[in-house]
Amino acid sequence: MKFDFSKEPGREEKNRYEYSNYETTMSIIMPFYNEVTYLDQTINSILNQTFPNFELLIIDDGSTNETAIKKLQEIEKMDKRIKLFHKNNEGASKARDYGETKVSPQSKYLVFCDSDDLLNETFLETGFWTLETNTKASWAYTDSIGFEGIEYTWNKWFDAKKMEKENDLVITSIIRKEAFEEVNGFELNEKNVYEDWNLWLKLMAKGHFPVRMNYYGSWYRRKKESELNRARNNNERAMEIINNTTKTIKQRVEAIQYPTFNYNWDIIPDKINTISKVQVINNQKTNILMIIPWMVMGGADKFNFDLISKLDKNKFEITVITTEPAINTYRQEFEKFATVYDLSTFLDQKYWISFINYIIEKNNINIIINTNSEIGYGMLPYLKAKYPQIPILDYVHMEEWYNRNGGYSRDSSGVASVIDKTLVCNENSRKILIDHFGRKPEEIETVYIGVDEKQFDSKKYNKKELKEKYKLPDDKFIISFICRISEQKRPFLLLEVIKKLQQERKDFLVLIVGDGNLLSQMKSSAKRMNLLDNMLFLGRTNKTDEIYALSDMTINCSIKEGLALTAYESLAMGVPVVSSDVGGQKELINEKTGVIVPCMQDEEDIFDFNYSDEEVDTYVKAINKVLNNLKEYKKECRKRILDGFTIDQMVEHMTKIIEETVKNPNKNKMMLNTNLDIGKELITNKFMLGQGKYEWECKEYNNYYGFETGGGNYKFELFKEKMWQHKWYRGMIKVLQKMGIMGAIKKKM
Repeated sequence: MKFDFSKEPGREEKNRYEYSNYETTMSIIMPFYNEVTYLDQTINSILNQTFPNFELLIIDDGSTNETAIKKLQEIEKMDKRIKLFHKNNEGASKARDYGETKVSPQSKYLVFCDSDDLLNETFLETGFWTLETNTKASWAYTDSIGFEGIEYTWNKWFDAKKMEKENDLVITSIIRKEAFEEVNGFELNEKNVYEDWNLWLKLMAKGHFPVRMNYYGSWYRRKKESELNRARNNNERAMEIINNTTKTIKQRVEAIQYPTFNYNWDIIPDKINTISKVQVINNQKTNILMIIPWMVMGGADKFNFDLISKLDKNKFEITVITTEPAINTYRQEFEKFATVYDLSTFLDQKYWISFINYIIEKNNINIIINTNSEIGYGMLPYLKAKYPQIPILDYVHMEEWYNRNGGYSRDSSGVASVIDKTLVCNENSRKILIDHFGRKPEEIETVYIGVDEKQFDSKKYNKKELKEKYKLPDDKFIISFICRISEQKRPFLLLEVIKKLQQERKDFLVLIVGDGNLLSQMKSSAKRMNLLDNMLFLGRTNKTDEIYALSDMTINCSIKEGLALTAYESLAMGVPVVSSDVGGQKELINEKTGVIVPCMQDEEDIFDFNYSDEEVDTYVKAINKVLNNLKEYKKECRKRILDGFTIDQMVEHMTKIIEETVKNPNKNKMMLNTNLDIGKELITNKFMLGQGKYEWECKEYNNYYGFETGGGNYKFELFKEKMWQHKWYRGMIKVLQKMGIMGAIKKKM
């Protein structure tokens, strides 16, 4: 999913709550000169912050526009944290330095934000926490968005050597006041000379280093007449200043950059003593804390989004915490309906539980819902011991015997004593939790995930036009295989089915829609098996509704499902389904809407790509049955969804469960005598057991953005610098060069 530049922060008022016990620990310094076009939106983005412990100092740099001055006076009255100062015009750098002299004595951090730029609503809070827990770092910043004149996402690995050549940072940042004072601030008497870049270099020259938080927290407005463009027009003088400052750098610094794994059996603190307790005092809603792994859009993840987006916002306030490094392509969508904190982007794992405690107390959390977060499950015993009055729900989508002998079903059952109620997406999973894991029947309830029948409605689409768009033939049935191309979905079984089906009929085309780790291998096998006349690979698409609309049937070969989202969507579009008999598929797909095929392979054999002729033949028979009676099947499909499987019905069900659980929490769970220290040790073990997975996820994230090379080379360069100081190392290199070996070594390096 592409970044949506239209979702700018500050377009509306948000989070205007009253807080108790807050104090000024951060001072936002905003230079201003005449221009009011964007000021309301910038002020909104600041007052919408989830962290109340700030003051906003607007430094009017000698404005001559009377309308602008009047506007500033109006803004000053909006909030007691806003302070307005006037001075003679000397430029943004002087205005910022002047602002620093006016901050409250107790303020620890300076936040620089221009009057046309924007902040994500959690920018101050995450920045404050990352600097309070990374005490040796001197400033913090996030990845940024360029918008308006030029649109781009700015996600760069911090490289100190590169910073001497070009500036990868924007002015929007959080700086320790003492570090700023140590380098005498911006200290520039000239305008338009890359003053922010010069400040970073001055800090680096004193050995200061930053924390880079890896989410898009700041928005940089790219106007034609900006400070950056004016500095470029004054490039010769600006670079003279930069080069002079660069010469003062005698040591290299290395930033702290998230995501990263650095936990090693440290004692986990319950709270950070330097962070004062604040609390919302005028929110009368039910406050939900949802703990989820990430914000992508698989079937289980879509349930999270559907629930968050559809719950009545007049009744519920939702805070989302994610626990695994990921390319969170749907974060913007989640942020429309909830306050979002991705812990992996700004905080060491050691401090995660401290932050969650802070959020629970600050936001008056009434109920905790965990779904598919392994770390979340590890935290639940501690959280129940800490907050026995707060009920806990979890939602399990399926059991996975190939994943830790049960997957999330096992996680849930392992901490069942602290969970008020476990929700599952099908009756088969409910039965397994009761019969296999020994759960209490009254504590397990089925909530079908549902589908948006308004979005997935075939009446909105023209099948003939779609076939022309995708260049599909009119004389063939279209069968779609829509999924992640991975072991769980058994794509190679599908190839065997197509091969056998080819022997009986030629009037079909199978669309392969999706990507995954087996996609290239599937393509190669299809070519080798001479199947491409009856197959078309479309890759990943966010237009699955169009695929359903042009399809005559969908097929699911999975070895494991909870209840597949594709089955819901297909039936809603009036398209019958042939599916393996796994999870709750047969609870949705009945004899009128498709065919359920027995799964003849054990889950433990998920990596075995050899399938029985009997299973292949059964699929072929099912496909023929549907295609030969297509009209009868199609007329029943959508009716099946409307009779009990829509998203609105799911949300209504979930609302009742949440309200009833908050009103009548399980008293037996509240009376548990769970020890906090034992709870923290369970979290410790969860962190350490998950180290390999977490490190892999960090690596995948960094590889996605090309950071692995940047970070790796930088560390290697530091290593070479340190090693070159040793005579024996220099001598060894000379010997290797004489032997003709060094050239080969350099190539490998």
